[in-house]
Amino acid sequence: MTSMTSTGRADRTVTMREVAERAGVSVTTVSHVVNDKPGARIGAEARARVQQAVEELGYRPNVLAKNLVQGTSAFIGLVADSIATTPFAGQIIRGAQEEAWRHGRVLLVANTEGDEAAERDALAMMLEYKVRGILYSTWNHRATAIPDALAETDHVLVNCFAPGTPTRAVVPDEVDGGRTATELLLSQGHRRIAFVNTTSPSPAREGRLQGYREAHAALGAGVDEALVLEAAPEQEGGYAIAEQVLSLGATGVFCHNDRVAMGLYDALRERGLRIPGDMAVVGFDNQEVIAGHLRPPLSTVALPHYELGAAGVRVLLGAEEVEPGASLRVACPAVTRSSIAAL
Repeated sequence: MTSMTSTGRADRTVTMREVAERAGVSVTTVSHVVNDKPGARIGAEARARVQQAVEELGYRPNVLAKNLVQGTSAFIGLVADSIATTPFAGQIIRGAQEEAWRHGRVLLVANTEGDEAAERDALAMMLEYKVRGILYSTWNHRATAIPDALAETDHVLVNCFAPGTPTRAVVPDEVDGGRTATELLLSQGHRRIAFVNTTSPSPAREGRLQGYREAHAALGAGVDEALVLEAAPEQEGGYAIAEQVLSLGATGVFCHNDRVAMGLYDALRERGLRIPGDMAVVGFDNQEVIAGHLRPPLSTVALPHYELGAAGVRVLLGAEEVEPGASLRVACPAVTRSSIAAL
């Protein structure tokens, strides 16, 4: 370790041998004391001398060496493809980090940007440090293949899942989210509600549509299939679908994501229509840079990224139980703003 001079600047590394010489014991004895080796037979007096020498010299044990002795560490690993550079999905890291801290653990994060070599290196490094376990996450909710290295330690998938394997996962409840978004409009008296779904196959596409149907069924109402539309999951898709939505006589629209809603806003504004007076709109994702800054601000449903990260840590540490091969589904909360109103 690095000792400090009287000026508070780093001086040099204090070795275990120096601690042993100061305490008058062997290096092995020092190693057993500083690493809390189970079963080590060390007298109270010798242990006290070692602890005093450690304090006087400012020695700090090598973390990796201590991990090797104890067989585990205070570290939890998180390996992700690109969530660290995705603003709203970066909340997964924050949730995992704060939950790890609450359990006396520290999060090691590796952002691989989808590079397989970087992923292999990150996993190898974490296994070398004998992390308590690894969270493996993707920026979008999807099925994924599990890297072979994950089999060497406890692991939990976050925002992704591996069908047909015993791996535990923590994922957003897309059905719950679709139901919640639709209920925002139904609760305001809307009955002709268009659902602009994505064209891209995904758990979000299937789950949100199921939730839309369930919300109608709960009211004893059927779904007019003509109101279930598809558009590219981006601003241009929302803009292009507006004419079809209007031709169907919809009074409210549930958009697959906030970007689609933003495009729909543009098209409605060009036609001189008001939100929510002429058309109520609900999005999905709660991307603050979009939803909170549209005029009027967009009512939406949030993907629970923070809670996904936090729940992943709890499952990994056994504080929350999930059966092998099962997924913990985290609810998607409503974020109500000004884009919906009663008829």
